[in-house]
Amino acid sequence: MAQTLLPANATLGAVLAVLLAVAVTVVSCARLSGDGGRGQGRAVAAAGVRAALQLAAVALLIGWVARSGWLLLAFLTLMYAVAVRTAGRRITGNGSWWWAALPIGAGVAPVVAALLLTGLVPAVGITLVPVTGILIGGALTASVLGGRRALDELTVRRGEVEAGMALGLLDREARLEVARPVASDALLPGLDQTRTVGLVTLPGAFVGMLLGGASPLLAGVVQLFVLVALLAVQAVAVAVVLELVACGRLHRDVAP
Repeated sequence: MAQTLLPANATLGAVLAVLLAVAVTVVSCARLSGDGGRGQGRAVAAAGVRAALQLAAVALLIGWVARSGWLLLAFLTLMYAVAVRTAGRRITGNGSWWWAALPIGAGVAPVVAALLLTGLVPAVGITLVPVTGILIGGALTASVLGGRRALDELTVRRGEVEAGMALGLLDREARLEVARPVASDALLPGLDQTRTVGLVTLPGAFVGMLLGGASPLLAGVVQLFVLVALLAVQAVAVAVVLELVACGRLHRDVAP
């Protein structure tokens, strides 16, 4: 079924190349970047090529990973480390990036541990890698959105933070008053996806299981689990990243 609907052949490669070219062209022509330049187009192109190379490597390695407990642990650790580095650099752009390990770890580790202890997910690579990857990806996205929005707001409304401190609030409390409302926006994509699932969107886990031959009922159960688990992971990640920003652990360098 999957090979019939989406065959891995030259036609698929050509379509992917055209779609990536469209994305790069639109981003460049519309200047969809923070500085209004065209450099973001190169980032989109690089992301597409990098995704293709990484997925090809994972497809080759996943069989080996599934056979060895040590390789499985190493691969999961690599996934986590890359997510921390990516999220931290996106949020801060300086040496405080490593604090992003806390929100991602705090969100993902308890959920994965619960799944393993209850036996819902067996400790084998063919199931643990994709489930953990989905959760790490959700925590990464929520941490980046929450952290960036919080730091942006603190920069723009620095005067309000200082005014709160003048009224007797601690620095952390004053920062939280400003950053909490915007950081909570990081939960909106997950909430909207969960609210509209089946009506507006059919997410990847559901479609993937259908293409793999699973029944619609089983595919729906798995997708529900993924969505609810992501809500828990992202809620914890946003709460922790907000606290780190409020305490000044995650910060940006002040321009001279």
